[in-house]
Amino acid sequence: MITWMQRHKKYLIITIWISTIAFVGAGFVGWGQYNYGDKAGAVAKVGNIEITMGTLQKSYSRLYSQYNQMFQGQFDEEKAKQFGLQRQALNQLTNQALLLNLAQAYDLRISDADLLAELMKQEHFFKDGVFNKSIYKETLSSNNLSLKEYETDLKKQMLIQKVLKLLPIHPNKDELKISTTIANIADKIEYKLLTDSNITVDTSDERLKPFWEQRQRDFMSEVSYEVKYIKQAKVMNIHEEGKIASYYDANKNHFKNEDGKILNFEDAKEKVVDELNAKDTKEMALRAYIAYKKQKLSSDVVIHTATISQKNNPFTQEILEKIQALTITSPYLKPMSIDGEYFTFELIKVNPSKTKSFLNAKDDVKELFIKNETTKQLRASAQKSLETFKGTISDFLTRKDFDKIADMPAEDANDFIAQLFISKQKKGIIYLRSGNIVLYSILEQKILNNSLESEENSIEKLKSAMFNEGLIKELQNLYTTEIFIEGLSF
Repeated sequence: MITWMQRHKKYLIITIWISTIAFVGAGFVGWGQYNYGDKAGAVAKVGNIEITMGTLQKSYSRLYSQYNQMFQGQFDEEKAKQFGLQRQALNQLTNQALLLNLAQAYDLRISDADLLAELMKQEHFFKDGVFNKSIYKETLSSNNLSLKEYETDLKKQMLIQKVLKLLPIHPNKDELKISTTIANIADKIEYKLLTDSNITVDTSDERLKPFWEQRQRDFMSEVSYEVKYIKQAKVMNIHEEGKIASYYDANKNHFKNEDGKILNFEDAKEKVVDELNAKDTKEMALRAYIAYKKQKLSSDVVIHTATISQKNNPFTQEILEKIQALTITSPYLKPMSIDGEYFTFELIKVNPSKTKSFLNAKDDVKELFIKNETTKQLRASAQKSLETFKGTISDFLTRKDFDKIADMPAEDANDFIAQLFISKQKKGIIYLRSGNIVLYSILEQKILNNSLESEENSIEKLKSAMFNEGLIKELQNLYTTEIFIEGLSF
């Protein structure tokens, strides 16, 4: 393998996804059916490296968390299926395993001294600027990670990084020369920014209604859920001193200060009482849930009604997702906590999505119509004025000089320059992501003599992106990948 890598090192660069240990507990994920055979301890095997269900669940949980942040909390299991998150998680782990096999083949290892040195750099375990062993243990404990589990994963990451260093990715002189030349190409241009500021759109019903008629299925009502629910308020019981002390003795680890030290009984007493009351509240909510299902609720329990949808949700996103999973034949949802109170739901009716009337859809129709009509008019104006436009004449600009275009928003200027330097036309139209348009004409072109040290990093990134796929395919030919979960084989 090393012979192969050396022979191709001019063209081949390793870049591989390296997991970051996330302090998140991975919940159970339904992965389909196992095809166990004699591989009951693993969900996949790459060469000599086995991938466990626990590792796969953590990889999935980390990806799910990333996507949920990108979607601002609106990511769910349905979207996860659409994005193929299970396959992504497994693919990342198999790519790691390929490099770990390579590390084994050449007896690469991470010593305990290497591990300790890496831990000393991890600032999330620091106190007063230095590594703190107590914070290290407490952080892992509070996130349901053992020291062995964390350090094993960290060693894997460090080993992968060690493998990556087998192939240097520094650019050679010719590559630097070509890249520097490209970066020094400068254009003197005449340009004009077109915006929608002078465009007016007729939004009378005579214009909007035909637009709505052609796109009625774009204007659908939300699916909504009619529910009944009961509420269990926080319980505020008075507990005997002996019961409080007994609970404290059995659960001391629940009651710690900011430094992770266990509080003494007197300092923890209020928190102990709160926890006992929370426990009693949950128990009462569960009793009420059972009585509700059996239609044996006490007459003094108030049954509320509500209609819930994505845009009209007085509860939480999690509760809505749980309600969406209910059916009329199985309509009851176990008590869910919101700020210490518990809510038990019964699904009464599902109102499916349907086409909105013109009157109900009018605001949405108007918004989309204005956007479409504005774009149409702006583009027509750009085409009409391209040959005769008079605009601003710039200095000589390189691909990094977007900040020299002062009469354009920074985002537009950046977008414009990026597209300008890949355009093959001397005169043309550039459509920006913002919706604005730039007319341009290249007046002169020359090569500057600037020395650009940063080009080395750019070449490294470019080469990494280009050759990653080639390396993975080569390793896949060397190491057999077996998948033991149905529906996720490659």
